[in-house]
Amino acid sequence: MLSPAPLNNDLARGPAGASGHWVQTRDGVRLRLGAWRNGAKGTVLIFPGRTEYIEKYGGAATALAHAGYTSLAIDWRGQGLSDRLLSNRLIGHVHRFSDYQQDVQTLLTAAETLDLPKPYFLMAHSMGGCIGLRSLMQGLPVQAVSFSAPMWGILFHPPAKRVLAWGLSSLLHPFKLAEMRAPGTSVGSHLQEISFEENQLSCDPQMFEIMQLNIRDFPDCALGGPSLRWLNEALREMRALHRRRAPRHPALCFVGGLETIVDPRRIEQRMAHWPGAQLKVVPQAKHEFMMERPEIRENFYRETIAHFERHHPSA
Repeated sequence: MLSPAPLNNDLARGPAGASGHWVQTRDGVRLRLGAWRNGAKGTVLIFPGRTEYIEKYGGAATALAHAGYTSLAIDWRGQGLSDRLLSNRLIGHVHRFSDYQQDVQTLLTAAETLDLPKPYFLMAHSMGGCIGLRSLMQGLPVQAVSFSAPMWGILFHPPAKRVLAWGLSSLLHPFKLAEMRAPGTSVGSHLQEISFEENQLSCDPQMFEIMQLNIRDFPDCALGGPSLRWLNEALREMRALHRRRAPRHPALCFVGGLETIVDPRRIEQRMAHWPGAQLKVVPQAKHEFMMERPEIRENFYRETIAHFERHHPSA
């Protein structure tokens, strides 16, 4: 069952045709979906990253609409306006990483219920790239996928923190203490705690300011650091995915030469063993391709749409 949900399209700077929807997963979590019904060529499923929310993808929806595609985005469980899973709503949490696949199935059911145009395509950023890779391996019915800085590995600074992260999160994994925020992560929204010069997301000061203003104006979507449980589940999932063969879907992947959040080496390894896949390394980009300088994000949209067009059934 779908019911109307808020979607701030002015903040999103998205195209007309926006609608928000509440849906419920099989395990009883209420999720928010956002649709921009703007084209009949097909529907692009948008899998956001950790801490993100639907409105952040209004620019992507606009670019896709200009090319004739409808968009459907999701607030994952534990973030955006979807149900938060802990009493401290600023801690990003998931009980099992596989729970995100319930969110994916709920999204697909909603796409059918809304009668959104087929075929489907996938655009996945950061954590959404980790969730998306698992979904593809499980037969996600999309024609092609475009990844932006997928989270197939996490960089730790300094690298010795990796051992601590694995050890502490594994030790506490079975216990209530695993719901604590991971040490060294932000209490509130990281965007509100850093300057442009410190940021690891974008080289574009205007887009960085927009991200900060959006959280200020839409505080219900703010999210801080992850729980130890989320961290351990994410590390386990990335390790498990690394050991599996690539899916058959045509894939395009972007990673920045200035990337410091996800592990470019893991991305290169995955893409090197994905038949027919393309990896685009953009030297002057950070983590957020869709929030980067105009020429970088426009090129990302242009190449993504061209990739979808090449693998459209009508091509």
